[in-house]
Amino acid sequence: MQRIAMLGGGFIGRFYAESLHGQRSRDKVVAIYARREETAKKFADDYGCSFLSTNMEEVIAHPDVTMVCIALPNNLHAPAVELCAKHKKNVVCTKPLGRNAEEALQMMKLVEEAGIFGGYLEDLCYSPKFLKALETVKNGALGRILWAKSRETHPGPHSNWFWDKEQAGGGCMLDLGCHCVEIARNFIGKDVRPVEVMCWAATQVKPIDAEDHAIALVKYENGAIGQFEVSWTFRGGMDLRDEVMGTEGTIWINNFLRTGFEMFTTGKGADYVAEKAESNTGWLFPVGDEVNDLGYNHMFTDMFASAEAGREPAETFYDGYVVNAILDAAYKSAETKQWEPVQLPVWRGKEGLSQEQTLTDYDEDHYLIKEEVTHDGRHKVILKEKASGKIIERDLV
Repeated sequence: MQRIAMLGGGFIGRFYAESLHGQRSRDKVVAIYARREETAKKFADDYGCSFLSTNMEEVIAHPDVTMVCIALPNNLHAPAVELCAKHKKNVVCTKPLGRNAEEALQMMKLVEEAGIFGGYLEDLCYSPKFLKALETVKNGALGRILWAKSRETHPGPHSNWFWDKEQAGGGCMLDLGCHCVEIARNFIGKDVRPVEVMCWAATQVKPIDAEDHAIALVKYENGAIGQFEVSWTFRGGMDLRDEVMGTEGTIWINNFLRTGFEMFTTGKGADYVAEKAESNTGWLFPVGDEVNDLGYNHMFTDMFASAEAGREPAETFYDGYVVNAILDAAYKSAETKQWEPVQLPVWRGKEGLSQEQTLTDYDEDHYLIKEEVTHDGRHKVILKEKASGKIIERDLV
């Protein structure tokens, strides 16, 4: 059983508490820290916390606490981790780990030097559809992964601090791109080094200093490409989609917006529909089990089971650091309009990979490019001559 101190009583803290009290049932949020006393009291009343405080260190150091869950604005992640290391308390932290790679690396080192458990709460890498897709990829059904694309767009986050560049560290790219980058890393292989990034980002709609829309390509050492599309300007709810393309197959995932559950209502008696939903009237797209569909249940099960077994979870502080490093390169590229290298002074994956070639022999003298049946019924192959390099086609009998 984990006795959890929740740091942050806002939207994400409540989402986490719903999952924590609902999935394994033996885990319990016993303490709450919030910057405002009324927030802490409301959270404590709603979730039955025995201790509340507006002093973060008091909550972390409380003797009943075995695990600290950071659900705070981005600028408070590092100070919270520092206190967890000081008091030797296991910790899980919401995404992004830091506002930049330097901050994330500092947090990772604090956890490792203190000898405490550190888990990176990247929920979209635990959604049921993602886990099934990842298992399929790891089993080789898609062959060699060439391209992994992830999209997260919605009308913007719930709390005011997200819109403050100093507190958040960035805009939609840091808020949403961290999900997308880690999704692509999982499909391509987290031990494959990200090499460089090309990014476009702009402030198209919102009156803020940070970007509200961004698109980027992340090149990996083995030749694979990761791609993300993120926006706080999308109208119509929250759109979460992933695509994976390999030499032997393709996966398309729609996680949230259009999942087969559709309803119409005039709005009478309607209330909350789903996260980032913009309306509660007309045609709506509710989510059957939101905390489960967004990965929270599987995430906390993995985190706590890993902590209790003394092993690393699927998503670690190191993963959060790599994600921050990729996003740092994306921000730089958005300014320079050029490919920018990913700076990773600490890298624990494979070294010296090169782009793989997939050549399929057709016969002793030819490589196979494509085999097909045409609209007029012909069965043909397109081949490359090994000796000359000439491309030919041949009808099969």
